[in-house]
Amino acid sequence: FDPELKMTVYINDGAHVKPGDIAFEVEGSVRSLLQTERVMLNIMQRMSGIATQTAKYQQRLEGLKTKVLDTRKTTPGLRMLEKEAVRIGGGCNHRIGLFDMILIKDNHVDFAGGIKQAVDAARKYCAEKGKNLKIELEVRNEDEIRQALEAGVDRIMLDNFTPERTREAVELINGRTEIESSGGITLDTLRSYGECGVDFISAGALTHSVKGLDMSFKAVK
Repeated sequence: FDPELKMTVYINDGAHVKPGDIAFEVEGSVRSLLQTERVMLNIMQRMSGIATQTAKYQQRLEGLKTKVLDTRKTTPGLRMLEKEAVRIGGGCNHRIGLFDMILIKDNHVDFAGGIKQAVDAARKYCAEKGKNLKIELEVRNEDEIRQALEAGVDRIMLDNFTPERTREAVELINGRTEIESSGGITLDTLRSYGECGVDFISAGALTHSVKGLDMSFKAVK
C-alpha cells in the first residue's frame, strides 16, 4: 500500500502464539497506517482463526493416517488466502476450484441417470479436453459404494455416514481406492471417523464458520 512503511516482523506465519504476543511493528505515515488498519486486521484475524481451527482438527487425529481437508465453502474473494491459512494450520488443500479435480456429487449422479453414466461422462470430458483429472464420487449407501468401485473412481466420499457405517464402508472398500468422510463431522466426532481408517476428512467449518483470532493494532510513540 505504501512503500515508505517499515515493518519489523517478530512472529512468522504458522507460529504458535499466546495472549499479549506482538506479531509485528510498523512505522510510517499515520494516514497510511489508519487507512490499512481495518483491512489488515480483518485478514489477519480471520486467517489466524482458520489456521488455529485447522491445527485443532489435525491434532485430534494425531497418530492416525487421516488428514484434514478444506472445501470450496470459502469467503468470496478470499479463497486463496483461506486455503493458505488451512495449509499453514497443518491441513491439506482440496480442490481450489472446478478445474483441478472432478467431484461427482449426488445431484450430478441423479441428473446423469446413475453413477456409471456420471463417471463415463466425466471421463469423456477429460478425454475430449486433454485433461488428466482424478475423479471423486460422493456415495450415500453400500450399493453406491459397489457401483463406485466398479466404475474405478480415484476416491470415494462417504457423505453423512455414521462412524459405524463408515467402518463398514472402509472394510467393504478394502484399500481399493482413497476414502474421504464428509458431512456434519465436528471436532468432537472427528477422531471416531479417523479411527475407522479413512484417508481424509473434509470440514467446511474450517472456513465457513470460523471465529477470528482476537487481535488489535495499537499506536506507540
